[in-house]
Amino acid sequence: MLRNDGRAVDQIRPIKLTPNFIEYTSGSVLIELGKTKVLCAVSLNSGVPSFLKGQGTGWLTAEYAMLPAATHQRNQRDANVTKRPGRTVEISRLIGRVFRSVVNLSMIGEYTITIDCDVIQADGGTRTAAIIGAGYALKLAQEVWHQKGLLKGKLIIDEIAAISVGMVQGVNLLDLNYLEDNQAQVDFNFVLTKAGQLIEVQGTAEQAPIEWSDFERMRVLAQLGVVQIFSQF
Repeated sequence: MLRNDGRAVDQIRPIKLTPNFIEYTSGSVLIELGKTKVLCAVSLNSGVPSFLKGQGTGWLTAEYAMLPAATHQRNQRDANVTKRPGRTVEISRLIGRVFRSVVNLSMIGEYTITIDCDVIQADGGTRTAAIIGAGYALKLAQEVWHQKGLLKGKLIIDEIAAISVGMVQGVNLLDLNYLEDNQAQVDFNFVLTKAGQLIEVQGTAEQAPIEWSDFERMRVLAQLGVVQIFSQF
């Protein structure tokens, strides 16, 4: 199958990382995954949610948003709506959830790590790009916190990345762009560790059920994609 951008079916889009894109935060990176661009920033602030107060451990949360001009048709800014869009909330929770699974929050005491991911330009895979960029920004922040003596030990237990796999015209494709995502009969997002272990998988067969053998081939593609991601940084 010939993809519209010339890639092989098992090839991710080019990744470009620009570290320290923002001066006033502990760690930041502008990630470009093909034409998708996401600005990721990591901050550390005193205090934790009420259910953690007095326990001597920290918290990690995330906020994801898409800027109004990120797509072909302008989106309404989240700040101007009475209720945050469900997709925005769902992806924010996903990012926070997957990073809490690989971060030792007891290392920071009663502080909260906030990961902000703002989509500047969307061409498919915004949540996967956000997770890749956030992981890199968190590594940069960890170095800064160590230098400042804010960490008691190693914060990041394992590195993670995310990648999409979908089925278009009966063919499994790695790292879908926007046009491919619109045509996909099946679409999954995998969050995996650097060693290929599963953190989370999201997805659906939108038109008809698929066989487990099809899912297994997608899993293998996702693991191949994560290897490609980590080979670039």
